[in-house]
Amino acid sequence: MLAAAWAAPAGAAPACLALAIFAVVVAVARGGLDGFHPPDRFGAANAVTLARAGGAALIAAAGIAGAAPAGAAAWGVALASAALLALDGIDGWLARRAGLASPFGARFDMEVDALTGLALALLVWQMGKAGPWVLGLGLMRYAFLGLGRLRPAFAAPLPPSRRRKAVCVVQLAALTLLVAPPVVPPLSQAIAAGALALLGWSFARDLLWLARR
Repeated sequence: MLAAAWAAPAGAAPACLALAIFAVVVAVARGGLDGFHPPDRFGAANAVTLARAGGAALIAAAGIAGAAPAGAAAWGVALASAALLALDGIDGWLARRAGLASPFGARFDMEVDALTGLALALLVWQMGKAGPWVLGLGLMRYAFLGLGRLRPAFAAPLPPSRRRKAVCVVQLAALTLLVAPPVVPPLSQAIAAGALALLGWSFARDLLWLARR
C-alpha cells in the first residue's frame, strides 16, 4: 500500500532510497543495537518490527525525495501509517506469547518507533501541514541519545514507564492524522504543536529524573 501510494508519480528514486534505508536497518539489527545483541532466534515479533521498519523506510524515502503524496495517495499513506501503528502493539504481544521477549526486541521496537516518527514528521513538513519545527517530533529522540553521548549520566537506563509508552502512541497517532488530506492548517499546526509539547514534557521528565539520579 505504501509503495503504491507514490511509486507511479514519484519514479524510482524514493524506492531506491527506501531500499537503502531498509538495508541499513537490517544491517544494524543483524549486528546488534547499542549494547543489545540479537537473539539466536529472531522470532515472529522481531519480524513484525522489521516489517514496520520497511514501512517507515518507504515513508522516510518519500519525505527525503520530496515525493509528498496528495489526494488518494495521501489517504493511502495515512491508512498504511495507521496499520504500522496497529502493528506496534502486536510485536510485543507475540514476543511475550512465544517466550521470546528480550531487551534487544524492546530496544529494536523503540528505535523503529523513532524512525517512524522522524519519517512521518518529515513527510508532514513536505506536505505543508506544519513548518520545519514539526521535525522536532522526530528528532527529539535522537537529540536525547546525542545528549547521552556527551553526558554519560543522561545515558543511564530509565525505569519502565506507561507514560512514556502512551506519549509515543499519541505522537505517532498525531503524525498519522496529520498526513490525512482533510487535516490542513491551522488545525494541522495546532495538532502538531500539541503533540510536540506533550513529547517535550515527557522527555523533560526523563531528563529531570536522570539529573536527580
